[in-house]
Amino acid sequence: MTAEPVVAEVGRDFIRDIVQADLDARKYKEIVTRFPPEPNGYLHIGHAKSIALNFGIAQEFAGRCHLRFDDTNPTKEEQEYIDSIQADVRWLGYDWGRHLFYASDYFERLYEWAEVLIRNGHAYVDDQSQEEIRLARGTLTEPGKNSPFRERPVDENLDLFRRMRAGEFPNGARVLRAKIDMSSGNINLRDPVLYRILHATHPRTGDKWSIYPSYDYAHGQSDAIEGITHSICTLEFEDHRPLYEWLLDKLPVPSKPRQYEFARLNLTYTLLSKRVLTELVRGGHVAGWDDPRMPTIAGLKRRGVPPAAIREFVKRIGVAKANSVVDVNMLEFSIRECLNKTALRRMAVLRPLKVVIENYPEGESEEIEAVNHPDDPAAGTRRIAFGRELYIERDDFMENPPKKFFRLSPGTEVRLRYAYFIKCREAVKNAAGEIIELRCTYDPATRGGNAPDGRKVKATMHWLPAAQSIPAEIRIYNQLFTKPTPDAANFAADLNPQSLEILRDARIEPATAGSNSPEPVQFERQGYFVRDKDSTPDHPVFNRTIGLRDTFAKEVGGKG
Repeated sequence: MTAEPVVAEVGRDFIRDIVQADLDARKYKEIVTRFPPEPNGYLHIGHAKSIALNFGIAQEFAGRCHLRFDDTNPTKEEQEYIDSIQADVRWLGYDWGRHLFYASDYFERLYEWAEVLIRNGHAYVDDQSQEEIRLARGTLTEPGKNSPFRERPVDENLDLFRRMRAGEFPNGARVLRAKIDMSSGNINLRDPVLYRILHATHPRTGDKWSIYPSYDYAHGQSDAIEGITHSICTLEFEDHRPLYEWLLDKLPVPSKPRQYEFARLNLTYTLLSKRVLTELVRGGHVAGWDDPRMPTIAGLKRRGVPPAAIREFVKRIGVAKANSVVDVNMLEFSIRECLNKTALRRMAVLRPLKVVIENYPEGESEEIEAVNHPDDPAAGTRRIAFGRELYIERDDFMENPPKKFFRLSPGTEVRLRYAYFIKCREAVKNAAGEIIELRCTYDPATRGGNAPDGRKVKATMHWLPAAQSIPAEIRIYNQLFTKPTPDAANFAADLNPQSLEILRDARIEPATAGSNSPEPVQFERQGYFVRDKDSTPDHPVFNRTIGLRDTFAKEVGGKG
């Protein structure tokens, strides 16, 4: 599935209102936003909301959006994540053009500005351990305590900081802290750490640095260097805004960006914590970051979710100031709506049961015409072989059906899609009493699915020819968690044991097996499916993107 161009659709929300007001007041010549991921994991659907907001605003207001990697922690960052993030943003339909940046691009300038803070008495080197600093920071109801090193002379602080950079001290021996207010009601202003000693190889700067800036220190200054006008963050950074502004006020930065916060995305039956997602991968609960059960962009892509469906979902939920939980059915609705318009129709029998049509001539077959899309005549038709031996879905037959079971049973007549009426005469069983084959008859006068005498049937079923259909592996994906609000602290207890079912004996049309298209298809009556990367010409593998209707909530009802 390739990236598709995004058509800007101007919406209205409080952030866009702010941007419009700033333009009306001629506060900025050009709107500049940024999407600033940390390259320590794969992007998830929550990031998609931020991506769409930042790139969308830049498009709608004729500005630009930067992609900037806040790569300030080399112990957790990898080139794999950098590559995946760029691929995901492009797949969603957005492009940063030549505006690709890294916080590491600014390490030298950030270091120089740290010395400015020291010289002006706004920062000091602290010899306390991480634990001592934590204990002295206080609580929400108790003020913190000043460090015994808080009043170090400027020259001593500069000397120690330069020696920290030179690599003289071990990890954790010293940190550089801002000198703000240890009694502040905002804990983020209680002398936050700006630099820590970290002897680690950085993906881009190698072993040049022995100290690395904190995210809070690097973030705002990087915004200022790039001329960002609107620094849009999720709500958890609201309490960090005073520190963001304090640093900008204390430093000779080239611009003064403003930070604005919006509600992050929370979905039912989903956890978006990077810690949880990492543990799911490392603990073997899923088959990798792109496992189709994962809420990562890579997982959604592999599952067959179109980027247009994600963009539409983000547009539907809007941009709010207060956190809330969005029902995952809203996402699924957007996926179904998008796929229904574009996915070609095919037939697949996921759990095959053989049917022998006793009055159909042996050794003969014919071709049945089937439409590729019921709402798109331009999509054309295809031909499917019909003969004496077929496969139907095992669930479409019951030997002793309940009253409202309208599919195939002994003595009943049903329509085979695009083909004929058939009637079941006998169910053949093996020695264990299991049904292995149905003996049926067909009415040659009903070709195309209608009876000349006007008689009606109550069910239309999909099918495939036994000889001409292709064996395939089908992977049925369901929600990863059984509860609408899984417990992040004990997520393993809420994992859904039925989140993946692998069907190794399914049958698909030759037209589906022979095509190497990455585009999703609708298997009629089953759902939307996409070819998996594990698929080969000799062993087709398809993932279920989503069913035709929501059944999962009913299946787990009462468990949440």
